[in-house]
Amino acid sequence: MPSVRVVVTGIGIISPLGLDAETTWRRILAGHSGIDHITFFDTAGYATTIGGELKGFAPEEYLGPKEAKRTDRFAQLAVAAAKQAVDDAGLKLTAKVRENMGVIIGNGIGGLSTLYQQTIVLHEKGPNRLSPFAVPMMIADMASGWVSIALGLKGPNFCTTSACASGSDAIGIAGELIRSGYCPLMLAGGSEAAINPLGIASFSALKALSGRNDPPPEASCPFDAKHDGFVMSEGASVLVLEDMEHARRRGAKIIAELIGYGATADAFHITQPLPNGDGAARAIRQALARAKLKPADIDYVNAHGTSTPLNDRTETRALKAALGPHAYKVPISSTKSMTGHLIGAAGAIEAAFCALTIRDGLIPPTINLHHPDPECDLDYVPGKARRKQVKVALSNSFGFGGHNSVLILHQVEEDTC
Repeated sequence: MPSVRVVVTGIGIISPLGLDAETTWRRILAGHSGIDHITFFDTAGYATTIGGELKGFAPEEYLGPKEAKRTDRFAQLAVAAAKQAVDDAGLKLTAKVRENMGVIIGNGIGGLSTLYQQTIVLHEKGPNRLSPFAVPMMIADMASGWVSIALGLKGPNFCTTSACASGSDAIGIAGELIRSGYCPLMLAGGSEAAINPLGIASFSALKALSGRNDPPPEASCPFDAKHDGFVMSEGASVLVLEDMEHARRRGAKIIAELIGYGATADAFHITQPLPNGDGAARAIRQALARAKLKPADIDYVNAHGTSTPLNDRTETRALKAALGPHAYKVPISSTKSMTGHLIGAAGAIEAAFCALTIRDGLIPPTINLHHPDPECDLDYVPGKARRKQVKVALSNSFGFGGHNSVLILHQVEEDTC
């Protein structure tokens, strides 16, 4: 039986840089930042006052007014990105497609804004005033649930929650479901919307966020000596993953092929990565082995690159351990320098950027990298996008709890599709 090949045929993105994939990608290549002062609430007294908020997002464009009011923002974003991805794929949702198409949407926190708001209602007005929609609005599976409901998709449906690796794990597992022959089509990605008083205060208490609030666009500076924490952002990214033969039969455009997935655990600490990078390096090696590739085959790495000293240094060690001498030759960039950290959606949007890098032959830059941390001595594509034909791109995602997830995407030649 011939092996099933999994391809990306559609991309949806809602980000601080734009409310669709092409706008976001254009601004990424131009080196723009989506980070600004937080406007969702009064940040007086907060150590961190910046974030990557969406500008102009209207959930009613993707859900009816009634449904939008009964849906947390993280689920709204997932529905928006999913609908964009389906449109981008030129996919007609016939009864047969709906019956066989699944959904996996990762997120790290779920409906934190609903939890925060309803806790205030409980304390100020009492238990009888809570919304009957509080639970379905805040539970983590509701992004995938709402995507399924909004599009009528009846295949496998669940969420992945592995902190900042959630979106990558969603894509990796969805690819495995297609590869196993379980279903020919999946929507997979991640969403997050945790910019609220509880989210910002909690991550600040953990000392995870940057405290360099002015100017906001310069706060996220992965691999730079000034890196002092990540910048929280909101957004979503969803990919249409498809059995290549299915895609060929319907004449779909193929953006890239998903050929590798690695997932490991550090088994070390609740928030800190394993200092020598071994867990991350093993995930990279796993993905390479699944893809039947050598380190020298990697043309580009989209780094996890959070702008925290621990992550940036550990990831650098992991890349050196997994790729050997090739680590010094391959271009690496952190798009979080522009998007900020989308937590559970980070891996999904970065996988999308890898697919677009393969499509366009343009490697996004790492902005705000002026004085590299001495322990971060690889080629991080500082400042400006770089033109290069990329056949193979690797995307790293590492999360609290020691979760490591790595994806590898490959260019598909015209004569093979």
